[in-house]
Amino acid sequence: MTAIEQYLIDTYRASQQGAPMPPPPGRDDIAVVRAARSYEQFRAVLDGRAARHPWRAAVRRLLSRPRPC
Repeated sequence: MTAIEQYLIDTYRASQQGAPMPPPPGRDDIAVVRAARSYEQFRAVLDGRAARHPWRAAVRRLLSRPRPC
């Protein structure tokens, strides 16, 4: 079962029971990524390392990778 199917089932169930609607899938994804990045930077400062942006290098590698034709 996909996340969308489960969301639709939960939404239907909530409407039948008068409960609040569940949040749509993926709504808080950006907030989770930001929190993980902030936590990694915080740990870097506590460990005495430079607080880098670990995902920038990963995104740069993905974007600069040669694409097969």
